[in-house]
Amino acid sequence: MLNDKVILITGGTGSFGKKCTEIILQDFKPRKLIIFSRDELKQLEMSRSFSEMQYPCMRYFIGDIRDKDRLQRAFDGVDIVIHSAALKQVPACEYNPDEAIKTNIIGAQNVVDAAITKGVQKVIALSTDKAANPINLYGATKLCSDKLFIQANAYAGAKKTRFAVVRYGNVVGSRGSVIPLFLEMKKSSVLSITDKRMTRFWITLKQGVRFVISSLKRMHGGEIFVPKIPSTSILDLAKAICPKCKHEFIGIRPGEKLHEVLITADDAIRTLEFDDFYVIQPAHPFWSKDKTAYLSEGKQCPEFMNYTSDNNSQKLTIDEIKQLLKTETVKE
Repeated sequence: MLNDKVILITGGTGSFGKKCTEIILQDFKPRKLIIFSRDELKQLEMSRSFSEMQYPCMRYFIGDIRDKDRLQRAFDGVDIVIHSAALKQVPACEYNPDEAIKTNIIGAQNVVDAAITKGVQKVIALSTDKAANPINLYGATKLCSDKLFIQANAYAGAKKTRFAVVRYGNVVGSRGSVIPLFLEMKKSSVLSITDKRMTRFWITLKQGVRFVISSLKRMHGGEIFVPKIPSTSILDLAKAICPKCKHEFIGIRPGEKLHEVLITADDAIRTLEFDDFYVIQPAHPFWSKDKTAYLSEGKQCPEFMNYTSDNNSQKLTIDEIKQLLKTETVKE
């Protein structure tokens, strides 16, 4: 599907973008792979790993998703857009709400408009578990973004552009996650923990990228794809990282939940279950199951089902967490 295509990744110099680039170059032969981001230093550093000399398909495009004109220039001739650019740190979004809105909501609308205008074939946007029943601004902006991308299928009308969303939990070892923080605290033998009852979903970068690519392949336009992924308790994670460390309980920070949600009870009525993922179908007139053959393989979820990190049947043991940390590269 990605062979001989022009692919653009927004926020392409982030953890996801770099792993996505690595896997696409390894498994496919794109005509062009464009990295779109606003940080020139990160682009320079990334170009040393994925140089245009070694990989002639690579292109590096400086720009901000807040700038619609720049996006339209970047999207010219593009077949597929993977939208991963966002402000993602919960405390930063709480403190700078206007910046979060400009990037995560207005930026998302700019991506939608530019994609339709330039005739992009497929756009898939990365979301977060925090967008389901959000209590913080980051989650609220990503919920708005999700709705913009889903409804964009109606705006596209007779044009060929189709939009879908992938929603998953915390990425093991990504910048800003609790794992690098715990590893740093380990040096002092004291780990600061918000609440001992807290649980979280986890996915590796490689799993996240491969799920996005598989969702790109099957998407009809309008779906929210949710992978089945394991959960951990924050205490088990702390014990896996530093079993001898003392624990200092500091209380939940502003905008944090005890448990995260990937599928809400309200979404369950529109959700189909597959072997290793779920599909939340849109509640809009443009949606047609008849055009989406793969949906016949799914099973309707029970009414009022909640897919949350505390009731998840896939729970990692302390030993499994240790093994996972050995195999994953932690981002500084």
